[in-house]
Amino acid sequence: MIGYVTLGTNDLPRAAAFYDALLAEIGAKRLFDFGRGIAWGVSMNHCSLGIMKPFDGQPATVGNGVMAAIVVDSREKVDRLYRKALQLGGRDEGPAGPRGEGFYAGYFRDLDGNKLNVFCMGPAAAS
Repeated sequence: MIGYVTLGTNDLPRAAAFYDALLAEIGAKRLFDFGRGIAWGVSMNHCSLGIMKPFDGQPATVGNGVMAAIVVDSREKVDRLYRKALQLGGRDEGPAGPRGEGFYAGYFRDLDGNKLNVFCMGPAAAS
C-alpha cells in the first residue's frame, strides 16, 4: 500500500552518502535525483525511500513518533543493515533482535535524526 516514504534533511550531500552506502547493502539504488531530493529503491514497482530538503524552505525537523521501516528477507540482513547504519554514523534506537514471535528488527536514527528500522517477519525472523 505504501508507495514511498520521504525523510527531511538539512544536508543533502551528507544524507545522500549515508543512504547510498546503507541501502546498497540490500541492493537498492537511486531511482530519482531531482535537485532537492533523492529516492532509492530496488525497482519502480516497489516502495522507495527518499530524502529531501523541505519544499517550504524551512529547516527539516524530526517528527516524534514518525518512523520508516525497511523490510528485508532474513535476520542476517537485519543485522548487517543495522550495523552498517551505526558504522555510517547513525545512532542506536534499539539493537537488532527479536521483538515478539515472528518479528526481528533493529532500530536506528540517520544523520539528521530520522528514525528508521530494518526488519524481517515470519520464518526468516525465527531462524
